[in-house]
This record gives sequence, C-alpha cells and structure tokens, in this order.
Amino acid sequence: MYESLASFAQTWGLLFFFAVFIGVLVYALWPKNREKFDAAARMPLNDDSPTGADGKEDDRDD
Repeated sequence: MYESLASFAQTWGLLFFFAVFIGVLVYALWPKNREKFDAAARMPLNDDSPTGADGKEDDRDD
C-alpha cells in the first residue's frame, strides 16, 4: 500500500508542480501583464514621499 501511494504521489506530484510552474511562467511572461510588472519593478525607485529611509520627515532645508 505504501509503495503504491508513494509512487502515485511522486509521479502525479511532479506533474502537478510542473504544471503550476508552467502556469506561473506563462502568467509572468504574458504581454498583458508587462505594464503591471514594470510599474512594480520601478516602485522602489519612486521618490513620492517626503519621508526618509527611517520613516521620519526630513527637517533639513535644501
């Protein structure tokens, strides 16, 4: 019983995770999602907030 269950889990588990991997890869590379992922990649570079790296406002006069 254990051997057949282990064999089933190894075979179909591999196929299941491979299908999930292909699905995630297709989603990530789908042309419609490019703008969303590009915006997310640029998000750390945006300087829209008046706070510094420590989360406090900068009191210096520039």
